[in-house]
Amino acid sequence: MISRRLFLIGLSATALAACSSTRQPVVQEPVIDPYYLRMYGPVTNEPYPVAGMDLRRVDPKWWRQEVPYMTSERPGTIVVDTPAHYLYLVMENNRALRYGIGVGKDEALVFRGNATIGRKAAWPRWTPTQSMIRREPERYGPYAGGMGPGPENPLGPRALYLYRNGADTLFRIHGTTEPYTIGTNVSSGCIRLMNQDIIDLYARVPSGTRVTVINA
Repeated sequence: MISRRLFLIGLSATALAACSSTRQPVVQEPVIDPYYLRMYGPVTNEPYPVAGMDLRRVDPKWWRQEVPYMTSERPGTIVVDTPAHYLYLVMENNRALRYGIGVGKDEALVFRGNATIGRKAAWPRWTPTQSMIRREPERYGPYAGGMGPGPENPLGPRALYLYRNGADTLFRIHGTTEPYTIGTNVSSGCIRLMNQDIIDLYARVPSGTRVTVINA
């Protein structure tokens, strides 16, 4: 009797286990267009390495793409829409090349209006502003004399320096050491693009290019 009872209990437990088990869902990796994989792959012809992007970590809306864009600005103008986290390079026929951007929490939020690219630099030197040093002396004080170019430089592989009335505004469009923060407001800094994007933009625009910054 005891053996039969244990046998029946064992059958019941087995049946319950079979009923309660569920098949694990199969997670499909997103299929990314090879066009974008090439666009954001490693850059190997630079003085310093530029790592490829893991596009699974970046919303596709921040990837570089040509889009419809209605504006009164002339082709060749850069429009920085800081609230939307987009930078547009105006093209012909109401089109633009759109780049996702990250926006600094401080300097970028107080700059608006028009400027021109007064200087361009590949693998630029970086020097924190006095306000950055005052605000976070332990973080930025050691670099008061500047930081040389390289993968750790906050400006990344390229920088576009904005001037107004012949004077440096201290506002930059540049690369980043934090590419997965594109689309957000992060730390100090101006307008940052993914490094592959700033290399692309840098090659498309000459010094003297008009830049208009939209801010809330």
